[in-house]
Amino acid sequence: MELLKPSTLFLVILSLTMSSMGSTHGPNKGGYWPSWSIDFPPSSIDTTLFTHVYYAFLSPNNITFKFEIDDHTAFMLKNFTTSLYKKTPPVKTMFSIGGGSFSSKTFSRMALGHDSRKSFILSTIEVARKFEFDGVDLDWEFPQTPIDMVNFGHLLHEWRVAVKKEAKLTSKPQLLLSAATYYKPEVTLDDIYRKYPVESINKNLDWINAMCYDYHGSWDLSATGTLAALYDPNSNVTTSYGLQSWIKAKIHRDKLVMGLPLYGRTWQLKDPTLYGIGAPAIAVGPGNEGAMPYVEVQEFNAQNNAKVVFDEPTVSYYSVAGTSWIGYDDVRSVKLKVEYARSLEIGGYFFWAIDGDQEWKISRQASETWLD
Repeated sequence: MELLKPSTLFLVILSLTMSSMGSTHGPNKGGYWPSWSIDFPPSSIDTTLFTHVYYAFLSPNNITFKFEIDDHTAFMLKNFTTSLYKKTPPVKTMFSIGGGSFSSKTFSRMALGHDSRKSFILSTIEVARKFEFDGVDLDWEFPQTPIDMVNFGHLLHEWRVAVKKEAKLTSKPQLLLSAATYYKPEVTLDDIYRKYPVESINKNLDWINAMCYDYHGSWDLSATGTLAALYDPNSNVTTSYGLQSWIKAKIHRDKLVMGLPLYGRTWQLKDPTLYGIGAPAIAVGPGNEGAMPYVEVQEFNAQNNAKVVFDEPTVSYYSVAGTSWIGYDDVRSVKLKVEYARSLEIGGYFFWAIDGDQEWKISRQASETWLD
């Protein structure tokens, strides 16, 4: 057999490395499945519409930073991967760590030191292999300080080193690594400026899921607002601004994945005759603490003969019934958003959360809009 020249050998190794880091030949079409969605098991998921499905969520111990999997959770994890691998076509499975209700301070303490990061990283690999996941997703909402962001970068580097080493030792495919992030690279919540370590993200993550939603909600009850506006003539709190900001920060475009909501945010109007975006409000509207899955939005609109409005300037929907106001996305707005994302040549899109679209109206529209 002819020996490869050093330069040729290098190119082969580089190609294999890039392949193992999750480089895709088509769009990343992701969806988060909430583990509390009892009435919508993983077996109900239409995998023809997705490439990656996330189990949400697992939480590490707040002292050891390791995962303590009880029998019930072990059953759920195994059922998740087994059910989805049996599907035609099968999808890549990920488990997501943290979530919006998990304490950011726990992640801050975990990421602070090398030993605590190592404990966390090794435990993620152990869980992924034991329950046959293809990868791990970190949903840290959000690093609170500039120091957190520096440590976030260290965590990603050490995580990539660890999964490379584990794959080499076991001869298994390298685990995929992703992270859910703020909609833009600069986080300005709580008046503390901090920026994601884009260079470390490019080097160590397969992609990020930019959460391009929750621009307005129950934390501001003074007026109605768009949940996930693509544009806004009066504000930069938009999906277009967020995605463009990531690109300007020099993230690799194929590693940027746009978030889409499968739920609505609700308000109670102060005056039912004033019902546009930005109308005066006094409280949360219908749903659970001002939130409502898309499937329930559709039911509410039908049952209450709601007035449904597509807002051209923001590329978003809202519906009104009496004093109840709901902002959400529907088929038309999602189609336009996916077309926009594709025009930017980014990596794809994901949904939170897929149990909100049980008839697959929006998911199918997104998938058909962004064909392979």
